[in-house]
Amino acid sequence: MAKTVSIISLGCPRNLVDSEKLVDEFTKKGYSFREDALRADTVIVNTCAFIEDAKKESIDNILRVIDAKKEGRVRKIIVAGCLSERYGNELADDLKEVDEFRGVLNFSRNKTPDPILKMTPRHYAYVKISEGCAHRCAYCVIPYLKGNYKSRAFGPIIKEAAQLVDKGVKELILIGQDTSLYGIDLYGKKRLGSLLKELAKISKDIWIRLLYMHPANLDEEVIGIIRDNKNICRYIDLPLEHISDRILTQMRRRISKRKSISLVEHIRKEIPLVGIRTSLIVGFPGETEKEFEELISFIKEMKFERLGVFKYSREEGTPAYSYKKQISEKEKQRRFDHIMSAQQDVSRKINEKFKGEVLEVLIEEKIEESYLGRTEYDAPEIDGQVYVKGKKLKMGSFYNIRITDAYEYDLTGKYESGK
Repeated sequence: MAKTVSIISLGCPRNLVDSEKLVDEFTKKGYSFREDALRADTVIVNTCAFIEDAKKESIDNILRVIDAKKEGRVRKIIVAGCLSERYGNELADDLKEVDEFRGVLNFSRNKTPDPILKMTPRHYAYVKISEGCAHRCAYCVIPYLKGNYKSRAFGPIIKEAAQLVDKGVKELILIGQDTSLYGIDLYGKKRLGSLLKELAKISKDIWIRLLYMHPANLDEEVIGIIRDNKNICRYIDLPLEHISDRILTQMRRRISKRKSISLVEHIRKEIPLVGIRTSLIVGFPGETEKEFEELISFIKEMKFERLGVFKYSREEGTPAYSYKKQISEKEKQRRFDHIMSAQQDVSRKINEKFKGEVLEVLIEEKIEESYLGRTEYDAPEIDGQVYVKGKKLKMGSFYNIRITDAYEYDLTGKYESGK
């Protein structure tokens, strides 16, 4: 009887790419992949340890698999990824039922992966272009887990992307801890612009999406290339984290309030109808009520199309762990709720502007008598969706959809025509 393997992949899309590689390792040894994670011979839990909530989620899932092993549904447990990298020895002492602990995967600069099982739907795929981080933000553990910034070589990325498009992938999503810095270590200069130009030549009938661009590193060339290529999504993922100059300095973000605002305004001037997504951190040590109100005002003024918020997580080993004036969890939650409420109003007004407009939508799922899809302004599992009325629409295909109604984060529409 063939042995089976399954995986529980936690955390960000970068982790998902690693999960695909882990499964590939086992399938090459003769294992068959099983989607039911708690009924396979070998279960891998690929963990995240970015913030406290992620660590708790990782532990909860490990305990679920241990229970399944005790019940005889699982034979072997492997715990991999960031949690193992960070706490491997402690976990081995406490979780005797786990058979193997692995850290983060080694990163290959030059290898083009063989066609492997993708854990995303068939119509989109993540392509990792770099690993590690060149920054040392005061709150972040990623550099200590993943090491220094490492870019993949140019050729293997292009080859992998072309293979994916040949297999029917309609959306290539480029990921890395900071994609805007791509190439600096290998070529002595940033080469994200050159990479995007080559990827855009593969097919005009796809979307190319960029995630995670550090605002201090996003340059004029990249902005222009996004503007000039219709198959590159007008979606700028720009984590600003805060806007108070004092907090930005304490965070070690290497950018000021003035430069942040100038960058956002420049992007909007250069790329018509752009959608900017940012992320913010509330409750950073020492954040005063005045600085928090400055952040709220900034959100209302800048009107970001997409916005995510994190409550500051105090992570041992980071400089901010020992900062004075740590803020209570209750106060962090209050500030989180306040920002989300403010952004709901902003999002609703932005979405209202789409009513009556025709947008290109990538159809992803059928639900009863309608469909679910996304616009170029929406990354999968992060942003909003479009509920579409239509008949016989194909999964993973683009359609022109006339927007009929708008909500805080989602839209509704009806089929207008094919692409």
